[in-house]
Amino acid sequence: MILVVAQQSATVPIPVPGSASDLLPHFLLEPEDVYIVKNKPVTLACKATPATQIYFKCNGEWVHQGDHIIQRSTDKGTGLPLMEVRIDISRQQVEKIFGLEEYWCQCVAWSSSGTTKSQKAYVRIAYLRKNFEQEPVAKEVSIEQGIVLPCRPPEGIPPAEVEWLRNEELLDPTLDPNFYITLEHSLVVKQARLADTGNYTCVAKNIVARRRSSPAAVTVYVNGGWSTWTDWSACSTTCGRGWQKRSRSCTNPTPLNGGAFCEGQNVQKSSCATLCPVPGGWSAWSLWSECGADCTHWRSRECSDPVPRNGGEECQGPELETRNCTSELCTHGTGGSEDVALYVGLIAVAVCLVLLLLVVTLVYCRKKEGLDSDVADSSILTAGFQPVSIKPTKADNSHLLTIQPDLSTTTMTYQGSLCPRQDGPSKFQLGNGHLLSPLGSGRHTLHHSSPSADPVDFVSRFSTQSFFRSLPRGGANMAYGTFNFLGGRLMIPNTGVSLLIPPDAIPRGKIYEIYLTLHKQEDVRLPLAGCQTLLSPIVSCGPPGVLLTRPVILAMDHCVEPNPETWSLRLKKQSCEGTWEDVLHLGEPVPSELYHCQLEPQACYIFTEQLGRFGLVGESLSMAASKRLKLVLFAPTTCSGLEYDVRVYCLSDTRDALKEIPFYHLWSGLQPYLHCTFTLERLSTSTCQLACKIWIWQVEGDGQSFNIDFNIAKDARFSDWLPPDHEAGSPALVGPSAFKIPFLIRQKIISSLDAPGVRGADWRALAQKLHLDSHLSFFASKPSPTAMILNLWEARHFPNGNLNQLAAAVAEVGKQDSSLFMVSEAEC
Repeated sequence: MILVVAQQSATVPIPVPGSASDLLPHFLLEPEDVYIVKNKPVTLACKATPATQIYFKCNGEWVHQGDHIIQRSTDKGTGLPLMEVRIDISRQQVEKIFGLEEYWCQCVAWSSSGTTKSQKAYVRIAYLRKNFEQEPVAKEVSIEQGIVLPCRPPEGIPPAEVEWLRNEELLDPTLDPNFYITLEHSLVVKQARLADTGNYTCVAKNIVARRRSSPAAVTVYVNGGWSTWTDWSACSTTCGRGWQKRSRSCTNPTPLNGGAFCEGQNVQKSSCATLCPVPGGWSAWSLWSECGADCTHWRSRECSDPVPRNGGEECQGPELETRNCTSELCTHGTGGSEDVALYVGLIAVAVCLVLLLLVVTLVYCRKKEGLDSDVADSSILTAGFQPVSIKPTKADNSHLLTIQPDLSTTTMTYQGSLCPRQDGPSKFQLGNGHLLSPLGSGRHTLHHSSPSADPVDFVSRFSTQSFFRSLPRGGANMAYGTFNFLGGRLMIPNTGVSLLIPPDAIPRGKIYEIYLTLHKQEDVRLPLAGCQTLLSPIVSCGPPGVLLTRPVILAMDHCVEPNPETWSLRLKKQSCEGTWEDVLHLGEPVPSELYHCQLEPQACYIFTEQLGRFGLVGESLSMAASKRLKLVLFAPTTCSGLEYDVRVYCLSDTRDALKEIPFYHLWSGLQPYLHCTFTLERLSTSTCQLACKIWIWQVEGDGQSFNIDFNIAKDARFSDWLPPDHEAGSPALVGPSAFKIPFLIRQKIISSLDAPGVRGADWRALAQKLHLDSHLSFFASKPSPTAMILNLWEARHFPNGNLNQLAAAVAEVGKQDSSLFMVSEAEC
């Protein structure tokens, strides 16, 4: 090996210093990276000035002098010698060192002042293998569904470029924004259209070859949908029993490309009955009357045998018949007796009419008095909404919460809790049951009192009533209020727990007192199995069993890092029997009819049409599942001895967690969240500055450190860390004050976007603008999808939502109606 190097080195002559210049040579042309295609050699070239000699060195060895093609000239501008050298590299030369290292070459130029080396140029053998590492596969997808066609091209040098063909025509994502190609060369169709049906081919190419994958057939199908029912046809018979039918067709839309046909019947039949016409018939003639003063008598008959009905013909012929009764030998007398009978009959009719009028008036007054006296619990519950008619109660009225509030005579808005909070001796405690019990059978009447009446007396009058005892009131972990069809909002301050009651969620004519409770985990136990863990607080809203016509939205914090590959998340609800049931599996393709959840990084928003007790539970699927925790350190604010205790608590990373540590748990007794306690000892009581570092780490996991540096002589109170009371907000908001969007503007947005628009300018586009397009199927299942979107916006952005941003999103949808966000002062 040494001998070969010596022989090769001997082939390079020693350059003789020239006298043209004392400058070091610099390269005007340096060799560049090249690829050998098949068996064609490549040429490397370099040019330098001033240069007396130039030679190539490849992989550390000099190239033989005879392999150089040298061309000498003089630079016309400077007069310095100019030298250009070329060499050819064959495939065999590169393959000799294949697998050991890459083949490279560089130029070395000499002048009288020294040498200069060029950059290295790498010579690689270009190739492109035949087989794709992953080819696209055929797919059948529903219209508007996303499509991903994977493609991993064959291995090659240089790496292959990828392009896609549809039916042998090149796809250009710049011309059709519905397509884009990922960095991994997969083709993504954002929303499948009927025109996207075809054969898709992945093409990989470089300087060596061009490879085509097997074509993947993509079929975009449309499932059929029923049209609306036609009107019922006329009954098949005109008299008696028959049948009638109505029909519908599977054309809304028509199934295409193998889409499923509509399920169900296209024709419905129903029995019908048409009343047969009955023609009238004459009854028998009556007896002849006595002979009258005019020498005639008469007889009559009625069309009542039978009476004509159902369109039957009336009787034909006269109903009264007269004839002479004296054989025309008549003597006329006085008619005084007949006149007296006529007058007596008229007087009797007048007396009967007067008596009937008196009876009707008496009945009307009694009914009106009965209606005005029905002031049940609903009168008490709606005292903040409406004026109340004050009447004595009646014992025989048993219906509750059925009087529709009269909202037309007042514009007052109730905000906050209905029960005044008193601190004097008259303060009373209310029951704190876990769910609202049904109202008792007793009656509760609101008697008249002037507005200046003492509120303590008002409360004391009703503190013993059963409807107050049935509500779970009291405590900082609860909010309650009275609501009607205008809706409202309940919030538990500083916990992230709230309940949004949208407009029309409560049926018109109904008034509910609704509560919201945040439970302590030691009071309510949710059974967990296996790798399950509680990820949210346990929250109750009620009363359960009330009728809701729209979903309400329950908001609460969670402490999970959501990832469908590491977590299986479920919403649990406690049944009436006390057992916990899974009511929603987040991420499942089959949605629930009663529940839906919008999961965000810090909070979750639960749509529910049934009130009750809820909790979010997760089951870890791998070791990568992570749950956010926070560590809270407590220590005495003052210390008179030499020992100083520091306690570390491990809590869920939710805003309600700190509320679960009562003060007496910190310094006495046991507490399940206490992780560890450190006892520090100081040498002197005059030492007040504490500086230390606490390390915390998870078994087989990461760790963190906390630097503690504070003066125990200073009065640092825990209450200073919490928001002040005036920042907490009102726990109950009723009516329009509970919403950011004015009611009239909300109704205009709903009526504008619920109907399908041209070019998709409807509620679907608004959902995409607000990044809610993953819930389109849930919104579409509701009577008003736009109302669901606005309700979720209210729950997420209250009270700091930006209406201007929402207005801009609606305008971008394409409904630029200048009057959409404008209402008159009178309307507001």
